[in-house]
Amino acid sequence: YGHSNQLRQARAMGEYLIVGVHTDEEIAKHKGPPVFTQEERYKMVQAIKWVDEIAPGAPYVTTLETLDKYNCDFCVHGDDITLTVDGKDTYEEVKTAGRYRECKRTQGVSTTDLVGRMLLMTKAHHSNIDEDLDYRKHTDNFGKGPKGHSPWTGVSQFLQTSQKIIQFASGKEPQPGDTIIYVAGAFDLFHIGHVDFLEKVHQLAEKPYIIAGLHFDQEVNRYKGKNYPIMNIHERTLSVLACRYVSEVVIGAPYAVTADLLDHFRVTVVCHGMTEVVPDKDGSDPYEEPKRRGIFQLVDSGSNLTTDLIVQRIIKNRLEFEARNQKKEAKELAVLEAMKRLEEKH
Repeated sequence: YGHSNQLRQARAMGEYLIVGVHTDEEIAKHKGPPVFTQEERYKMVQAIKWVDEIAPGAPYVTTLETLDKYNCDFCVHGDDITLTVDGKDTYEEVKTAGRYRECKRTQGVSTTDLVGRMLLMTKAHHSNIDEDLDYRKHTDNFGKGPKGHSPWTGVSQFLQTSQKIIQFASGKEPQPGDTIIYVAGAFDLFHIGHVDFLEKVHQLAEKPYIIAGLHFDQEVNRYKGKNYPIMNIHERTLSVLACRYVSEVVIGAPYAVTADLLDHFRVTVVCHGMTEVVPDKDGSDPYEEPKRRGIFQLVDSGSNLTTDLIVQRIIKNRLEFEARNQKKEAKELAVLEAMKRLEEKH
């Protein structure tokens, strides 16, 4: 949702937004292994409602040639500097030419913090208990190279406001002739599996109006266990609202899809993906009412990607990254020791 907020701000600066997405090779060279493949990332960026077009395989260093190729007046980036592998500002050329604009980065959100929540397996990020010290101690190490320092690590300071929700919301009421479709879930770490599912749901009707019901954190933790959800209800709300297929979000939707909910929103179809449906606290089927009305539909997204799988990918990447850094540090230390011994000899 931090990325989505940046794209929202960028779109407001002009009339047509083209988003350059790097290849896996470019990211691996400058930043480390990507979590999503380039094909997954192309599709995810395209699904954000402020994006008009994507430029696949965009170069890591933005040049005037790239801007001209896509007929762009200027480019936009957040107010955090990006450097190449050899420490150069990737926007130097366009800045000099006066074809650069900056937008504010979203306070209290960072990829490194999300990774911290996954790795530590605590529930401190979504429960009301005091942040545990272990969490604070570890978050400071995420996202840092051997000598790098990031001011963005740490426990999420993201604070939800009504203004932020308004900025992300479409504000469109359902129109006569719209098919009102209800989907519910955690929508945690909003990813390509969710996008594929929502796109398939969107294709079910000529004029779809999709309402996504988001369960509260405690509810998600009840049926998902471990340290889920990784993102709290506010973060998940913005992530889902940024998707072009979603018209409205119910914040803290009831786990059981009730007659009241269906009547209130005038729902004509209720959809669920191919994931397991965990029974409600009393052992009942949460989709009992829509099934009774004959409006329940299973939708196969064709994607097998789940939040669990993403967490596994991230942990694997992170452990490899840390092991590589440790090796590098050990090597640098060994060289320093050897030089010190040489100096002592002479």
